[in-house]
Amino acid sequence: MQTRLLIVEDQTALAENLFEFLGESHYNLDFAADGLTALHLLASRTYDVVVLDVMLPGLSGFELCKRMRQDLKCSTPIIFMTAKGDLPDKEEGFELGGDDYLVKPFALRELQLRIDALSRRGTAGSTGLTAGDLSYNPDTLQAKYKGQHSVELSGTSCRIMESLIRSYPKFVSHEELSNVIWGIDDGDTHTLRTHVYTLRKLLQKEFGHSMVRSIHGRGYRLELPDSDTEAGSR
Repeated sequence: MQTRLLIVEDQTALAENLFEFLGESHYNLDFAADGLTALHLLASRTYDVVVLDVMLPGLSGFELCKRMRQDLKCSTPIIFMTAKGDLPDKEEGFELGGDDYLVKPFALRELQLRIDALSRRGTAGSTGLTAGDLSYNPDTLQAKYKGQHSVELSGTSCRIMESLIRSYPKFVSHEELSNVIWGIDDGDTHTLRTHVYTLRKLLQKEFGHSMVRSIHGRGYRLELPDSDTEAGSR
């Protein structure tokens, strides 16, 4: 089955190189040279992965990502590709709902590996995962605390939350989370930390507790305000 892929890039030469390298035997490719064209395509078509430049004419890649997640309620995985490689730029991209971040220049094969990893990821069909007073529904992407407050997760935060709540009270190793995010066991640890920071920041804002504890040199685990809770799934 072909991967339905949207490439949003205003540099025609780079877009042509991507099309030539990826080919059409394994990918069903669409192209947009600006954010508004991409937004129209996303509103009318379904894709498995979006490869998104940040510095676009008119509507920036960050703004397009925000509108995808908030306005279109579109959970399609997003790979940012950009020359903006500073940590604050990466944090912004992940906070808006991006799944991966590739700094230019990059090897085309690396981009292909990341596309394939994201396209293989499927959301589990389980509903009602719980860890004490915290619950998460992979089908609706809603996390709730004490059955009242809720927040809709997006991007990689969804995968991290599902892994943590399934493993609770045990920790999830760096390698396991890397596999969840990129499909490999040795992904970028700095980028992984940024993903976890983004999830912590959101949970702190919505629930008043970051809920994700670092296990030094090993990984992460859920740490709920009520440490006596038990985990399970309905």
